[in-house]
Amino acid sequence: MVSMPQAGSPQDVPLTETALRTAGEPELVAAALAGQREAFELIVERHRRAVYQICYRFMGNHEDASDLSQDVFLRAYRGLAQFKGNAALGTWLHRIAVNTCLNRVALKVPKTSPIEEAQHIDTRAESASDRLLRDERAARVRAAVAKLPAKQRAALILRTYQEQSHQEIATALGTSVGAAKANVFHALRNLKKLLGEL
Repeated sequence: MVSMPQAGSPQDVPLTETALRTAGEPELVAAALAGQREAFELIVERHRRAVYQICYRFMGNHEDASDLSQDVFLRAYRGLAQFKGNAALGTWLHRIAVNTCLNRVALKVPKTSPIEEAQHIDTRAESASDRLLRDERAARVRAAVAKLPAKQRAALILRTYQEQSHQEIATALGTSVGAAKANVFHALRNLKKLLGEL
């Protein structure tokens, strides 16, 4: 078992590469706070995909999602000392991702483009017309999601695409569980309305 060094203590001993690879998140956080750059790189490696997916679902295109993902991890690195460990590291990173995306969305209307690999649908058996229909439906849904109010969009993305519980959504959005449930409910209702209008 890896012992967790106390950040800032004079007896900090850097973890070996092997110890880092098997370390839990509290140990990685402590090692990163002690100045071990490789520890934070591992945190990024473990959470990169989930953070990117949140950013992509908000922005609808690869370029903005990649930029925002980098911004999320930069903010996390700068604020790592404020991470108290009350929630999972992933939940804390999701909250940073959602807040970063909400800030960007407030400044910019997202453009949409198809995600390269996230659909994981075997298109070999699909006819060209079926593929076109699926792509059109996906574009309509992305466009409708982009029109939702920011908090509703965030709750819907976390619930639908990240499969988070209402408690996790509440933590990520800094709201109550009741508000998280209400945001998901209203997002689904508004999405249905918007899709009917398109």
